[in-house]
Amino acid sequence: MNISDLEKTVTECKKCERLVHFREKIALEKRKAYSDWNYWGKPVPGYGKINEKLMILGLAPAAHGGNRTGRVFTGDKSADFLFKSLYHVGLSNQANSDHRNDGLILDGYITAAVKCVPPGDKPTTVEKENCEIFLMNEFKMMRNLKVVLGLGKIGFDSCLKFVRKSHPLKMKDFKFGHSVKYKLPNGLILFGSFHPSPRNVNTGKLTFEMMVEFLEKVKKEL
Repeated sequence: MNISDLEKTVTECKKCERLVHFREKIALEKRKAYSDWNYWGKPVPGYGKINEKLMILGLAPAAHGGNRTGRVFTGDKSADFLFKSLYHVGLSNQANSDHRNDGLILDGYITAAVKCVPPGDKPTTVEKENCEIFLMNEFKMMRNLKVVLGLGKIGFDSCLKFVRKSHPLKMKDFKFGHSVKYKLPNGLILFGSFHPSPRNVNTGKLTFEMMVEFLEKVKKEL
C-alpha cells in the first residue's frame, strides 16, 4: 500500500456508525460563517511529506476545521496557532493553514489518531481502536521517521501504543506533559505538547512563546 491508497481507504471508511452520523450531520447543518462551504464531511487523512523525519500527531479533525476543509489542522483556531508557531521556527513555508489548496508545505507529516470528528472531541475506546490500523500504516510508511510530536495526551499515547505492539513498554513510565521528551525502545524520540486548542491558548496554559521554545527543541532533535 502506498500513501495514495491509504488516503483513499481512510476517506471511504464507515466503520464507526456514531462518527459517520456525526460528521455528516455537521456537514449538512454547517456553521453560519461557513454556510457557503461544501463541507468535506468524511474521514480526514494525514497530510505532508511521508519521507520526512517528523510526525505531528493530534487527536481528531475539528468539526468546522478538518471536517469542513478535508485537511487535518486546517481552517480553525488550533490550526492558526499551530502553523503560526511552525512557520516561526521554519518547519512550514507559511503561517496559515486555511484550505487544501492554500500552498502549505510542512517539513514533516501531520495526522490524527482518530480520522473522523467525534462528538465533544471525545472518541470512544472502540472508535480509537478502529482507527489504529490507519495510524499503524502511516507509521510503517514513514521509513525515515525519527521524531513524533504528540499534540495532547491521546496523540502522545497513540504513539506509545504503536511502539508497544513490537517493543515491551509500560504506558505509566511515559508521563504526558508539555515539552516532555522520551527515547522509545524502537529508537523513536517522542515529544509531548499541550494541544493548541482555544481552551489551552485562551487560558494561557499554552502560549505562543512556550510553543516556539518547544518547537525549537523538536527542530534541534531533527
